[in-house]
Parts: sequence; C-alpha cells; structure tokens
Amino acid sequence: MSLKRISIFAFLGAAVCLVWLAFQKVLLGAGPVTIGIQVLAILLMIWARVTFGRRSFHAAANPTSGGLVTRGPYRWLRHPIYSAVLYFVWAGIAAHPSGSSMLVALLASALLGVRMYGEERLLRDMYPEYAEYARHTARVLPYIF
Repeated sequence: MSLKRISIFAFLGAAVCLVWLAFQKVLLGAGPVTIGIQVLAILLMIWARVTFGRRSFHAAANPTSGGLVTRGPYRWLRHPIYSAVLYFVWAGIAAHPSGSSMLVALLASALLGVRMYGEERLLRDMYPEYAEYARHTARVLPYIF
C-alpha cells in the first residue's frame, strides 16, 4: 500500500475516533483548565490555518506548492494543526477519563502520528531544507517532542 493511501486511511481513522469521542460526550472540557486548553488549541489551529494561507486541507497528505512554511506557529511546531487536535482531545479525555475513551484517544493519536510521518516524508522529498527545519523544530510539543 502506498504512503499516500496509508495517510488517507490514518486521517479517516482518526476522524472516526474523534466522532466516537464526541458521541460519547467525552470530547469537551468540563472545567476552567480543560476548557482553557481547548480554547487555546482552537486559537492555535486558527493561527496555523491563517499562517498556512490559502492552501487547503489535504486528506491525501499531498503538500502544496508555495514553499515550506516556517513562520507563525510553524516556527515552534512542525504540525500545529495536528498538535491543536491532540491538545483538544487530550484535554477532553482529562476532563472525562475512562478506559475506553483513553484507548480511542490513544488510537487517534497514533493515527495522527502516522499522518504526520507521511506528511514529513513527502515534505522531505519536496523541500530539501525540511530536514534542517525538522532538526530544530518540535513535532507536537514545543521544546519537547
């Protein structure tokens, strides 16, 4: 199976996980801390989309032309949109912990990890400078990972 197809399936699988969490009513925060984290996650996602520009979401993990984006939140995170989704999900899980919700959140996280890996492979092929950028920029957590 091609990397492109794997990436698409990972994206769709993560989306199914998020829908399941929403239907279980464990996706939204329940107190000031978890709600605050989710608000910040939404703001991060908006900032990343605005910084990324008119490029659209690519379910096929197909980077668009126009150069490597390294400004805005991309200065600190290689994947600020996926990071925002993960922050949002895990804040919801922290507010409503259960074994099943944690397992589904772990699965969604793993699938988004597959998606990030696929995008990074494509970006390394498309932009030679991506390797240097990746060495100095965290994937999901600034200054950590």
